[in-house]
Amino acid sequence: MDFEGKIISRDVSQLLWEMEKTVSTAESCTGGRIAETIMGVPGASKYFKGGIICYVNEVKENLLGVSHELLEEKTAVCEEVAIEMVKGACQTLNTDYAVAATGLAGPGGGSKEIPVGTIWLAVGNAEKTVTTKIVEDHGRDINIAIATNTAMQMLRDFLTQENKEEEAAES
Repeated sequence: MDFEGKIISRDVSQLLWEMEKTVSTAESCTGGRIAETIMGVPGASKYFKGGIICYVNEVKENLLGVSHELLEEKTAVCEEVAIEMVKGACQTLNTDYAVAATGLAGPGGGSKEIPVGTIWLAVGNAEKTVTTKIVEDHGRDINIAIATNTAMQMLRDFLTQENKEEEAAES
């Protein structure tokens, strides 16, 4: 993990501690790297409950409740699947928030419609989720690193906003 990644992980840790909230992950193409980044901060067991590596659609459906019809219609590499993965992780692992990644890290598996390097990320909870799409192919290792760092930035930003909204509601 690079220096910026450590700062982001520490920020996420501090926010979750202060908010007394929990987080989980649902990862396909990142294979557990987001979970590894979250739990790399000492004390993470207070807020990180676990992650599901759902590399195949069967696991997305059976453990996360992703719709079979959606996977058939749009493939696993779409915004809607990333959102369902977040909701499923929150429910299955009983967490306040979740981070999800689904896509094609490469080098193979791409098509004209969904090229290698296409990765959908989602962060949120059952009520509110934000997403982003990564579309550039820099090779497998860099694609996974970019997705992991982007997901962590999204989580930090989401938690920061949630924390502000909570504080505003309390005052």
